[in-house]
Amino acid sequence: MVTAIIAAAGQGKRMGRGINKVFIPLSHCPVLVHTVRKFSHCEIVDNLIIVTGPDEVGEVKALLAGLKNIKPWQVIAGGSERQYSICNALAAVDDQTEITIVHDGARPLVDVETIEKVVATARQYRAAGVAVPVKDTIKTVDAEGFIIDTPPRDTLWAIQTPQAFNTSLLRQAYTSAAQEGYLGTDDASLVERLGVKVKIVSGSYNNLKITTPEDLLLAEAILQQGCGSNMVRAGIGYDVHRLVERRKLILGGVEVPYSLGLEGHSDADVLLHAIKDALLGAAALGDIGRHFPDTDDRYKGVSSLLLLVKVQEIVANQGYRVNNIDATIVAQRPKLADYIPQMAKNIAKALDVSEKQVNVKATTTEGLGFAGQGEGIAAYAVATIMKTSSDKVRLDSDGVLTPPES
Repeated sequence: MVTAIIAAAGQGKRMGRGINKVFIPLSHCPVLVHTVRKFSHCEIVDNLIIVTGPDEVGEVKALLAGLKNIKPWQVIAGGSERQYSICNALAAVDDQTEITIVHDGARPLVDVETIEKVVATARQYRAAGVAVPVKDTIKTVDAEGFIIDTPPRDTLWAIQTPQAFNTSLLRQAYTSAAQEGYLGTDDASLVERLGVKVKIVSGSYNNLKITTPEDLLLAEAILQQGCGSNMVRAGIGYDVHRLVERRKLILGGVEVPYSLGLEGHSDADVLLHAIKDALLGAAALGDIGRHFPDTDDRYKGVSSLLLLVKVQEIVANQGYRVNNIDATIVAQRPKLADYIPQMAKNIAKALDVSEKQVNVKATTTEGLGFAGQGEGIAAYAVATIMKTSSDKVRLDSDGVLTPPES
């Protein structure tokens, strides 16, 4: 049996966010979620133990409870130092566990191949750790800031995680360190004190530990590069409806006072129709006529806001989230400036995005064409969507985890 301990109790002071760095969004998903998924995708890992701050246990449990297809897990309260936290987690490791992996929750870019290699190496040598060769020349400096030595660079490696060990060996190392009051910076250093050699496994420079805001930007760039052209997609929508008597004029879910309204099977909200087509187009899912045909009486007179919510759900089910909307209403009359802010609010709420991600504007045609002659109203929309997790895990504006919806 292989158990992975994921250390997620750090406060992340250098990030300057005021929250545990594993909760910070990376490509719209908390850092810890990326890490947990990587280990869950590794077939040789049987279960996970996430160790976090005592006051964050409930938040982590809520976060993991909303994720799909992850390995069996438990959450353990950590201590004031990383070593104390791992010691708490070790106490929860099943006695049948042959190999225990220890990994930093703030290293979300580790790949499955690396996890498999370090476990295989630990089976052979009892102790293994992922590392990369040091690129820079390293200097040893005295207390006054003077160089006293230049170690040969070809002997220097920067240690990372995961590190993997025979479980009984790792427990022995932690017991010895506790008895002698030794506080190490990683698990390998504790094992080394027992006289056991730790075998290095060549890792990747992409397996960075997110510690500073710059690390977060770099991790984001690496993830986007890996996602390729499917990361961001764009779609365009266009719709037009005739103005007729005895119909309400509904635009962006707002009833606009006017003597005429738009003719159509639903509420004929030309703005929302254009936005829906743009979203469906971005996801390569056809158009609104395909999903909500005007031959279906269920959609007769229906609010286009309700259908916009359904379009958002359709797009989300394909693994995309709405990134932004830019739309233009083409109408000679009536004047719409006073109603546009509410339109933007309605659209943002229906799509579950910030109002800053929605832009609505209106223009005339200087009296030209059907819109200029007051015969109808048209709308254009551009939408972008982003590939993301299908699990709805979010942080609110204060950085607090919002549990996934059931």
